[in-house]
Amino acid sequence: MSTTTTALAALTGDYVLDTGRTRIGFVARHALSTRVRGHFDDFEGRAHLDGAVPARSHVRLTLRADSIRTGNARRDEHLCAAFLDTAGFPAVEFASTEVRRTGDTRFAVTGDLTLRSVTRPVTLDLELTGGGDGHRVALRGGAVIDRCAWGVNQNAATRFMVSPKVRLELGVAVLRLG
Repeated sequence: MSTTTTALAALTGDYVLDTGRTRIGFVARHALSTRVRGHFDDFEGRAHLDGAVPARSHVRLTLRADSIRTGNARRDEHLCAAFLDTAGFPAVEFASTEVRRTGDTRFAVTGDLTLRSVTRPVTLDLELTGGGDGHRVALRGGAVIDRCAWGVNQNAATRFMVSPKVRLELGVAVLRLG
């Protein structure tokens, strides 16, 4: 057994998202080359990590859709109303369906992303960036999604003004329960 595998085995347990040390964000390209960055302020999540057998791990995350922040209140209101329809669909959810180890400290976490009541699979590429003594675990990574697959599109002109490809960026910290 390698040192990395032994260290990962020590991380096995149940965890809750450390919301104070977690950032769930996105980057979208707008009008030629401008990038709009944003994040969500209100979210919660749980995970069961199995460092020895990552396939036994699972994650669940819920975001409050109207907590989207881009640094521009008017744009945030527009995103909530026209793109996310947060009045009708207040939550964005992710539930893992598969966890695979892809390197010493890298993992592919596939799951169902539900947005605007549309559920589609997404694979997050994550890297373990901190495990410390196993009480706090940190990961970072993300995925690129096509927002139109979830109906996140105001109208036909929006496809030309805002790229359908959106990069999800995660900096996640979880705390061991118990």
